[in-house]
Amino acid sequence: MLTPLKSIIHKFTHNIISMSSAQSEIKRVTTQKLREMKDRGEKISMLTGYDFSMAKILDDAGIDIILVGDSASNVMAGHETTLPITLDQMIYHAQSVVRAIKRCFVVVDLPFGSYQGNSREALNSSIRIMKETGGHGIKLEGGKEVGESIIRILTAGIPVMGHLGLTPQSIYKFGTYTVRAKEEEEAERLMEDAKYLESIGCFALVLEKIPATLAKKVSESISIPVIGIGAGPHVDGQVLVTHDMLGITHEFQPRFLRRYMNLYDDIKAATQQYISDIKNKDFPNEKEQY
Repeated sequence: MLTPLKSIIHKFTHNIISMSSAQSEIKRVTTQKLREMKDRGEKISMLTGYDFSMAKILDDAGIDIILVGDSASNVMAGHETTLPITLDQMIYHAQSVVRAIKRCFVVVDLPFGSYQGNSREALNSSIRIMKETGGHGIKLEGGKEVGESIIRILTAGIPVMGHLGLTPQSIYKFGTYTVRAKEEEEAERLMEDAKYLESIGCFALVLEKIPATLAKKVSESISIPVIGIGAGPHVDGQVLVTHDMLGITHEFQPRFLRRYMNLYDDIKAATQQYISDIKNKDFPNEKEQY
């Protein structure tokens, strides 16, 4: 029979061992694990994240990849496009996300102007992101036209995720956010770019807003994971902007978006109730004071 003191020590030791065991069971998502998920047909989940609190929730929920997207320019800063956000701002958001996560893989967007046309600048931008944020990889938009930059980044040992189809940083070139690669010529070019990105060493690829049949063909033609957004169900995973998925934004209504909550209305209603409680002198009550 254990004495009271030994019983306490035994219980404390058991709790420590249990905690250590639970922590050891947390396995980081890596590029290798993502490739294995594709090989066995397990879909990959990906959402955007820009701050500590939200990233912690997403990671605890079991998300595979958090993308620190340049969409922060839209949903966090209120810009019309992704173009205004700077490298320093992306690093700030990525630092906040990385502090929160224990399991998921963190990819950081290279913002507009930090890699186009200058492979040395692309490498320097990527090195800054990796050194200053602790992120696990970077993402950039484009195919063969940015190949030199991608190769230089990969040579430094930095994992790169590609992005084809609708590329928001090129919005003024295209002039519209409509579906890309509907015509045969553009579809063939996209397929060539996808195979090229695989051949030079990208670990994964995002396909945005292209026909589902084309996305299926791409996914089946390359060995690296293909993550879709508005690219149908036949790819290896899906990504959405978290603020869209949770209904925090409400003006954006593309066909591919499924809202899992309507937080805009919920937060608005809660705020209105808070205001009302203050105005009516209901908050704080006797239990909410010292």
